Amino acid sequence: MLLRPRLSLLRAVAPRPVPSPPRASLPVRRTLSSPAGAARTASAGDASPPAQRTGPKGGRKSAPPPPPPRGSSVNPALFFPPGVDRDAAVAAEMVIPASNIVVGPYAGDSRVKEAEFVKSSARARDCPKDDRPEFAVLGRSNVGKSSLINALIRRKEAALTSKKPGKTQTINHFLVNKSWYLVDLPGYGFAAASQSARTDWSSFTKGYFLNRDTLVGVLLLVDASIPPQKIDIDCANWLGRNNIGLTYVFTKCDKSKKGKGGRPEENIKEFQETISSLYPEPPPWIMTSSVTGLGRDGLLLHMSQLRNYWDNEATMSP
Repeated sequence: MLLRPRLSLLRAVAPRPVPSPPRASLPVRRTLSSPAGAARTASAGDASPPAQRTGPKGGRKSAPPPPPPRGSSVNPALFFPPGVDRDAAVAAEMVIPASNIVVGPYAGDSRVKEAEFVKSSARARDCPKDDRPEFAVLGRSNVGKSSLINALIRRKEAALTSKKPGKTQTINHFLVNKSWYLVDLPGYGFAAASQSARTDWSSFTKGYFLNRDTLVGVLLLVDASIPPQKIDIDCANWLGRNNIGLTYVFTKCDKSKKGKGGRPEENIKEFQETISSLYPEPPPWIMTSSVTGLGRDGLLLHMSQLRNYWDNEATMSP
């Protein structure tokens, strides 16, 4: 089956080349990137999601915002998804808790009703060849990637968790609700692994990113319990340079590691200040914890509006 054509209406913002002048946004079919600001302090659990309405096809969708007054001040920290004008006056209840993400008209039913493991692929070309949209989960080894996947689909051992970094060595596809994929990618930066066991990230994972027309966006996981790591910044820069949209998912927001830095809120703020010089419009971000459940429902809601927009534009494409 042929894959859907790349969409041109979603735009990812590439980081500014240094020392070259800032680059303009380039049209791609992947996740929108937009302004991010200092992290908001979040409670241990998510607040109730914004009010929803039933869509024309029976799915639950967020009520679209009313026409905003023009000329109103715009909070530069917010991420405006497809369907929400950047001049819109945004009420607090329209922002997903513990994030900078505004809920737009494409937000739909984000519940995970079922999930199943489909296959592991040793090469990008061996991945499923249907037209279902997918989100790739990427992060430094031991960032809590498998724990987040298990929390999202509520299966304790769906993604293998291990105290040994670098356990994931293949591209693993999980089919959610028989309609979209969550993709577990090998972690990067696991220095403890033997040279022969290390993943050739350049030819393996990068090949996946550059050749998956069904990729809606990347969830780039960042450990909030420690100060910003250069390897995470480098990964974000590579994704940006290749116009691959991403969402920063800050993990382990329920803990702080002794002797390794400040509280999660302080580490997140430092990370955002670091990337602010690289991105003219930083991507969306959300705080999570696989222990307390913080951010789970909000992240799924964010993914639903990107996925629904992708589906809508793919249907309209010639």
